[in-house]
Amino acid sequence: MTAPFQLFNPEGLYDPSANAYSHIAEVKAGTRLLFLAGQGGEDLSGALSPVFAEQARQALANVRTALAARGAGIGDVFKLTLLIVDHSAERLRDWVQVTDEVWEERMKPACTLIPVPRLALEGMLVEVEAVAVGQ
Repeated sequence: MTAPFQLFNPEGLYDPSANAYSHIAEVKAGTRLLFLAGQGGEDLSGALSPVFAEQARQALANVRTALAARGAGIGDVFKLTLLIVDHSAERLRDWVQVTDEVWEERMKPACTLIPVPRLALEGMLVEVEAVAVGQ
């Protein structure tokens, strides 16, 4: 069976791998799509760590939990929208490290990073919206 989507970094564009994303995600027609609401770094009790990297790690864990509820996994994600409060080079480095842990050697999804002044909850530092293929 061929994959329901492919990720690309075409020649003529810089290699975005070091910043944890791909330029293009191509999805085959007829594929079941899952659209996840933005997931923050809240744990099951709703608590938020004050540490950005810990929130990013928890946000991706929440993405995994949501995907698993529909029979999908992190490898099925082809598009992310990333909202970061007070974005900085340090927070980007933390994000890249966390995504390297989660996606390991696989190409990262297409991603748009949007710096924001604030998110929905007090103390929320990151929110991750995902689009994935369903099985």
